[in-house]
Amino acid sequence: MIVRTPRRKRGRGRLARLFRWGIAAAILAALLVVYVLWWSPGPKPGPHDIIIADGSTLTSVAQQLDKQGAIPGNATTFRAMAKLFGSGDPIQAGEFKIPKGLSAASILDLLQHGNPLQRLITVTEGMPSIIVEEKLAANRFLTGPLPGIPEGSLLPDSYSYDRGDSRSEVVKRMQQAMVRALAELWPKRTGKCPLATKEDAVTLASIVEKETGKPAERRTVAGVYCNRLRIGMKLDADPTVIYPVTKGKPLGRRIKESELHSDNPYNTYTHAGLPPGPIANPGKASIEAVLDPAETKALYFVADGTGGHVFAETLAEQAANVKRWYAIRRARGQM
Repeated sequence: MIVRTPRRKRGRGRLARLFRWGIAAAILAALLVVYVLWWSPGPKPGPHDIIIADGSTLTSVAQQLDKQGAIPGNATTFRAMAKLFGSGDPIQAGEFKIPKGLSAASILDLLQHGNPLQRLITVTEGMPSIIVEEKLAANRFLTGPLPGIPEGSLLPDSYSYDRGDSRSEVVKRMQQAMVRALAELWPKRTGKCPLATKEDAVTLASIVEKETGKPAERRTVAGVYCNRLRIGMKLDADPTVIYPVTKGKPLGRRIKESELHSDNPYNTYTHAGLPPGPIANPGKASIEAVLDPAETKALYFVADGTGGHVFAETLAEQAANVKRWYAIRRARGQM
C-alpha cells in the first residue's frame, strides 16, 4: 500500500527549505558586504594624504576619508565597521599617506598604529641665512610670511614640521635651538680664545665652518684664528671677503684683487679683528672648536690639495706651503 504525503505538508517542507536557503543567502550576502566594505582593496584612486588633527574622533576621521574617496562605502559604514571589527585603540594625530588600494581595515590600523609622515627641513652646517630663507619660502607645505633671519641665529640640524605649520614658527624653533646650544656651550669655554661674547663665538665659528670641511681640523683652524686675534693680527679669511658679494652663497670663481682690497667691515684682509657678524650659521661642532681651540703655535694655513690644510708657524713655512699648493693647482690645470 502506498502512503501519500498530504500536499499541505509537502508545501510546508518546500517553504521551510526555501526559508533556510534564503537565510543562508542573506548571511552570505551580508558577509560579502562586510568583506567588500572592510577587508577588500579600497577604491582605485590614490594615494591619499590625510591630516588628523588633535582631538579628532572616529566620526570626523570617517568623514574625512569619505570626502577624499579613500574608503569603500561611506563614512557611516566605515564607522560601523570600525566599531564592530576595529581594535578600539585611539586614532593618532598627524599626517598620513594612505597607499592606493588599501582596505578600510588596513586604513584604520594605519591611523591607529602606523607612523605619521615626518616632514623635515635641513639646515646644513655653514648654510647662510639667505639659502635657508629660500628653502623655507619655496616649501609649499608651510604657510604664512617668512621673517628675516639674522645670520648665525639658526642652529644647523634637521627640523620636523607638519603640513600647514607657519614659516615663522619653524624659524623660531631653529633659533631657539641655537639659543639652547649657546647656553650649554658658552659656560664650558676654556678661555684660550679672546672671545668676549656668545655672538663673537658664533661669528668666529662661522668663519671656521666656511674654512674647512674636515671635522678633524676644526679645532686647529680655530686655534690659528684665536692666535691671530690674541696678537692683533688680521684674520685674512677669504670667506669673509666673499660674504658681502654673495651673502654666503658660493662665489663660483676666484676672488678678485679688487675684492681683497675692498674697504668694508667684513674684509678681514683690510680690517683687524672679527667682522661685524657671522657669515653663516655654524654648527655645534664649530662653536665647540672656537670655545676650546687646539693648542697650536700656527699662524697660517693653506689648502693641501686633499680637501684639508697644511699649517705653519712662520711666514717662511707658509710661503713654502703656498708654493706647493700652487704647483698642485698648475698640475691640475687650475692655474
